[in-house]
Amino acid sequence: MSVDWLIRICIIIAGIVLAVAIVWQGRPKRARQGKRLFDRAADRNEPGMGEEAFEEKQDVTFDAERQSELSLSGAESELGKRADESFDKIVAIYVAAKAGQTFHGPDIVVAAEKTGLTFGHMSVFHRLVERQPERGPVFSVANIVKPGNFDMADIHALETPALAFFLTLPAPVTALEGWEMMLPTATRIAELLDGVVLDEDRNALGRQRIQHIREELRTYDRQREAPLLRPNKW
Repeated sequence: MSVDWLIRICIIIAGIVLAVAIVWQGRPKRARQGKRLFDRAADRNEPGMGEEAFEEKQDVTFDAERQSELSLSGAESELGKRADESFDKIVAIYVAAKAGQTFHGPDIVVAAEKTGLTFGHMSVFHRLVERQPERGPVFSVANIVKPGNFDMADIHALETPALAFFLTLPAPVTALEGWEMMLPTATRIAELLDGVVLDEDRNALGRQRIQHIREELRTYDRQREAPLLRPNKW
């Protein structure tokens, strides 16, 4: 897999982002790593957190030794690489910081490790199939700020307003299984970083939208299985 694969992912994510006028209202200007994939718009409010969401911020710390350990080389740089660059569907959700806040690199690394993600190919995080990493990523987590990766050599300086979670189909598991792994991971990382989970349109991800995505992915799985279920013609 070449760098083109991540560029294609970023382009698709950017397309989703630019299709809706996203606002990070009240966000102060500060030094950022790279350029955001979306612009602020003054007429959009941050989604509400709800009474039960994120009542307690989790403590996350980053051991400086992890910085050097996460530097990729050799076989490790291939972790999360797709065997086949082709894909026909991407399901994306986001974990965004609250208005006026950003996520910091060391906190992201710790949250990723606590949720079982592996730092690997293209310098992003991946959920791999247990004991079968060669099958490629179930889903991946990128930085919403271009170029989309996490530079471990400068991780302490990294700040980002959001993380992009994307399930690229076909995956090494069924589409629905991939979703049922990605959503809890995004939810947990949101709790650890004191953020909020958003859908592809940057609205708060609610039950109705979750159910709709599940139905879409069930249909996708059925369509892929259908040719295998057709009887042979004699």
